[in-house]
Amino acid sequence: MNQLFVILVLTNFLKTVGIIVVIYFGLKFIGRLLFPIVVKKAVNNMQARQTQYQRHQQNKQEGEVTVEKNRSQQGRTNSAEGEYVDFEEVD
Repeated sequence: MNQLFVILVLTNFLKTVGIIVVIYFGLKFIGRLLFPIVVKKAVNNMQARQTQYQRHQQNKQEGEVTVEKNRSQQGRTNSAEGEYVDFEEVD
């Protein structure tokens, strides 16, 4: 009875290790296929943003001043906090 239990435990352990190894190599193979696609898409997205920024800069008049706020930080600012101003003490 004790030997049967040991054999069952070992077979289940080996099945688990086998499944983990198959999943690892499967993810590694899929990663090799998808990684270049994801990187290419990210590079194209960055190039499009840079092109759009350059076009925006070319359309500005010389001496024109604009203030642009980051959209992701607009909702997080609290008007009660105020604005931090760095200063130096003058002797």
